[in-house]
Amino acid sequence: MKSGHIQPFFVLLGIFLSGAWGWMESDRSRRFVMASRRLQQEESRSFEVTRRKVLYGQDGLHASCGRKYCGRGRRCIVNKETEQPECVCLEDCKPSYLPICGSDGKFYENHCELHRASCLQKKKIYIVHSKDCFFKGDICTMADYGRLKSILLDLQAQQLTQHGGSIDERTPQKRFLVEDMFKYLDVDRDGRLGSSELAQLMKLEDLEDDFLDCMPEDLLRFDDYNNDGYLTLPEFYTAFQVVQLTLPQEHNVTTITVTVGLSAVLTCAIHGFLRPPIIWKRNGVALNFLDLEDINDFGEDDSLYITKVTTIHMGNYTCHAFGYEELYQTHILQVNVPPVIRVYPETQAQEPGLSASLKCHAEGIPNPKITWLKNGIDITPKLPKQLLLLANGSELHISSVRYEDTGAYTCIAKNEIGVDEDISSLFIEDSARKTRLSVGSMFYVFSDDGITIIQPTDCEIRRHIKPNDKIFASNEEICLRAEGESVQSCLWASAVNVREKYIYVTQPRQSRVLIIDIQAQKVKQSLDVDPLPAKLYYDKSHDQVWVLSWGDIQKSQPTLQVISEASTGENQNAIRTSFEGVDDFFIPPTNLIINHIRFGFIFNRSISALHKIDLETVTSIKTISFMKYGCIPQTMAWTHLGGYFFVQCKKNTSASESESMQLIIDSVTDTVIGLNGNVSGKPYVSPDGRYLVSTDEESSRMQVQEMTFQGKITMLYNLQTNVHIADLTFQTSFLEGNQYYIFATPHLQTDVLFVDLGTGRMDTLKNLKDPLTSKDWPWDSHNRIIRDSGLFGQYLITPAKESLFVINGRQNTLHCEVSGITRGNTVVWVGDV
Repeated sequence: MKSGHIQPFFVLLGIFLSGAWGWMESDRSRRFVMASRRLQQEESRSFEVTRRKVLYGQDGLHASCGRKYCGRGRRCIVNKETEQPECVCLEDCKPSYLPICGSDGKFYENHCELHRASCLQKKKIYIVHSKDCFFKGDICTMADYGRLKSILLDLQAQQLTQHGGSIDERTPQKRFLVEDMFKYLDVDRDGRLGSSELAQLMKLEDLEDDFLDCMPEDLLRFDDYNNDGYLTLPEFYTAFQVVQLTLPQEHNVTTITVTVGLSAVLTCAIHGFLRPPIIWKRNGVALNFLDLEDINDFGEDDSLYITKVTTIHMGNYTCHAFGYEELYQTHILQVNVPPVIRVYPETQAQEPGLSASLKCHAEGIPNPKITWLKNGIDITPKLPKQLLLLANGSELHISSVRYEDTGAYTCIAKNEIGVDEDISSLFIEDSARKTRLSVGSMFYVFSDDGITIIQPTDCEIRRHIKPNDKIFASNEEICLRAEGESVQSCLWASAVNVREKYIYVTQPRQSRVLIIDIQAQKVKQSLDVDPLPAKLYYDKSHDQVWVLSWGDIQKSQPTLQVISEASTGENQNAIRTSFEGVDDFFIPPTNLIINHIRFGFIFNRSISALHKIDLETVTSIKTISFMKYGCIPQTMAWTHLGGYFFVQCKKNTSASESESMQLIIDSVTDTVIGLNGNVSGKPYVSPDGRYLVSTDEESSRMQVQEMTFQGKITMLYNLQTNVHIADLTFQTSFLEGNQYYIFATPHLQTDVLFVDLGTGRMDTLKNLKDPLTSKDWPWDSHNRIIRDSGLFGQYLITPAKESLFVINGRQNTLHCEVSGITRGNTVVWVGDV
């Protein structure tokens, strides 16, 4: 039993006895005290013997380390070769945090670390009892630490060169040096570096204390991520910012297909120990730092989340670890869309023996396949001789109808994503039972002599509304006689079709907009607007008509107004917006796939910027600057495939000339992603968003590009036209599904240009008479317009100075000329009503 336990026993016993038998206190107390002292002396002698055995061994003073005192921070070992005792520095200290300051001005976590450092550095370091060291904190700053690592790398490179080593060109130099240094320091080859191994670096002359405030052992303090007192090779890589990243070759490019309306998750396949955060880019623009509605969560695994995917999201996305852009993965996002179809006509009646056509236009991604049913039975396997399927099934043509052809014809469009269908009904009946003619399928032409309504199939004028006819609501004349005019005439600028119910048309001279009832074919009312209304646009998504007024012919006081609930046609009024200095505006059109547009743009043709506006709230959201490119916007176009805006720019190069170019804006990020290659001129986009046609007035070039279903822009044709194009429109192909023709009119010549986008074949329709001069048509650059007849129409119309020409787009021929129409440059097509 140890004395430390005996003594309390006797003390307690003495206290007990003194309380119980006080009369025996003096005699027995003395005996108890003497016995206690004897036991303590015996225990002390026993402890000293044990201590000497531990220090000197069983053989006492004759043991190997018996007379070797090493001091703090060191320990004694026996040299196996000489069998003599030696003092060596401690390999490590027990982890504890009792901070002290050394006489070298450095901060140590405990006493052992200070003495160990003194041993390693072979100089006296003693404890300094000064609070200044603690207030100063660790003098090994991050900057000093960075210098230390740079010096270590330089020294390693020098050693490698001195020993005749070489660096494999296929291996990054920094990584090679770090690996070589690790191997050199890892003396015991256990794959990890302790403090004693790192201390070897202090033997190098370049690492004297007066040169650095950091020691190699600080690598453990800063970069021992798991705090186990050792550095592994991955931790050593991290310390020297050599991150080991891997990307399997099969994942270099990944294609991801998502159905429109669903969510998409893009996961980066770059892996590695202590991998930095992943940066996602679209068209070179980092997404992580943008506040986007539809890309707003990068997840714990750094995946990219896109909520409610639309076709504007298709395209290329890249991911890389922060600071390591050279290793990246590309994700090609393809957005599939189930078919959406329209049939024409919904109902028709024909006499026996005549021909009939039933048309079905389908859009989807991938392109849908079309089949037809008659009264629920597939007609494709046994197609009668008089039935023909044209343009990949988009048109069902019956050359000579019979009574038994009466029926409900169902068009079915199907792709791998879904199916859509609609019915076109055909009735075969004699002439006595034919229904009355529709008021649709007409061109409304606004000229000096009022409004002319033309049925193009028969080149027939169905109605002529004269300048002195009355407005129904106010009983005013349609066109007021100008002061000094001998003949009452009209002056028009712009017109729009509002849901096949009304036509809104501007009269700049009267500073008003007329509203025409299509069903009644009469002018219903007039609406006062700001002076000189020059441009109208119908925003179908919000049922609004936008009115741009110039104020005067010099455009010195432009204003932008909005007419809401335009399709009601009742009690209309124009609300002036707060936008100032507006030269022009652009609102993307809708189509079968994109049926809602939320944002538009306004711009000034003397300022290098676009202003994005919210169409619903009619407020400005942000400004997109073009100062970097010196671009002054002139016109715009948009495709929903990839969500690209194409901006025609004028870049001033001197006082007398300007350079034309196109910029591309990504609508996902509202960022200018650069030039559209060497493409220049005014951009036009096909109704389905697949084709971009750019016409350059200066070079007379026409460049045709295609947007793929992966959101990639590719060049198809670069055509030299030898004409300066004023206007252009798209015509659905009658030979191939999901394909288009284009018709273009020149500023000066009398020929109309035709191009088959499917083949690149170019042709001309000649001698369509001289167009209006630009002086006679100041409202826009289209001094000779060309208008198509909608999705299913085959006729187009283009005006000359004093007549109109109707073109048969199916046959690519001149159909007829309608004479006696002067300055008929405002034209609206009205489909079935």
